[in-house]
Amino acid sequence: MLPGRTSRNAAALLIVVLAAVAALAVVPGVRPSSPPPTERPEFDDSHFHLTNYIQQGIDVRTFLQIMGTRVRRSTLFGIPLQQQWSFANSESFAPTYYLQSDAPLYYYSFTDAYIATAYRSLSTDERARFDPMITGFNPADMYAVDHIRRVLQTFPGVFSGIGEFTIHKEFVSAKISGETASLANPALDRILDFAAEVGLVVLIHNDIDVPFATAGAKPVYLSQMKALLARHPNATIIWAHTGLGRVVHPVSVSAGPAERPANHIGIVEAMLTDPALRHVNFDISWDEVAKYAVATPDTISRTAAMLDRFPDRFLFGTDTVAPAGAAPYYRVYDLWQPVWRLLTPETDAKVRKANYERIFDEARRRVREWERVNVH
Repeated sequence: MLPGRTSRNAAALLIVVLAAVAALAVVPGVRPSSPPPTERPEFDDSHFHLTNYIQQGIDVRTFLQIMGTRVRRSTLFGIPLQQQWSFANSESFAPTYYLQSDAPLYYYSFTDAYIATAYRSLSTDERARFDPMITGFNPADMYAVDHIRRVLQTFPGVFSGIGEFTIHKEFVSAKISGETASLANPALDRILDFAAEVGLVVLIHNDIDVPFATAGAKPVYLSQMKALLARHPNATIIWAHTGLGRVVHPVSVSAGPAERPANHIGIVEAMLTDPALRHVNFDISWDEVAKYAVATPDTISRTAAMLDRFPDRFLFGTDTVAPAGAAPYYRVYDLWQPVWRLLTPETDAKVRKANYERIFDEARRRVREWERVNVH
């Protein structure tokens, strides 16, 4: 082939290649490459359930796809309670949620093995995005610590914390078979002592009050909860939902006379300034909590002011349960946009990402060290 023709063919080939690259840039949904998931994260998720109340959920790789580039890291846990399907109660209707049946709930310890297996199925890079948590124990059982220890020994290199586990929860606590969990139970103290020894993060759900509390009454569980937290200064504790619930709310949403005053922020701020509780953090997870925070311009500004005043003590979480796709998963995060817009850049970064990474990075380090010494 003549040199001139070779040059013309090479030039033509170059034009074709450049045209193909240009086409990729303009065709919807087609990109030459995507940045790694850690380059453009919006938040870390401190509160995520892979499975639901009948131990069904989504595949962990499906969740990775939902996380995409918007979420850098996430906790990973199931739900420690199984809703019984009682034919005598609901006949052929199979309940999937605790509000769909009067049948009891019972502790389901296999959830921890399921979560560990899902985590271990991932690549090293994929595992780095998750912090699995142990949840399948009964906090009213003095043997609960032995379960947690066995899980760590059976699945070393996996878990970073315990929870979300529940003590007092509206509609749930009364449905659980066996002894009712209590903030004053020594079994719970044993759990928190062991978590402090190992370095496990503790994510605990405990309502601050009973449902439909009497106006002006002190929140029923507040004193016991503060006493429990103060007894365990060496544990890293996250109080889920700042103690709120579906009907355990911070303000008079119904404007009725038998509702508590809007003093919840004051209660939380008093705890944040208490030196005896400096090891306690709060997660602002769950769409129910988000609705309270963004209910009015006043609640938005007061919530933002509290986060700005204590930027190191709050973590964002979705508290979504086996979401069917991206829309239900990100809805909780998007509900907080009015608050995000008011935060200082420093607070915004800490609440959405940095606090999670500081707390769980330290947990990973400490738990792996405990395992190095105690797992043989």
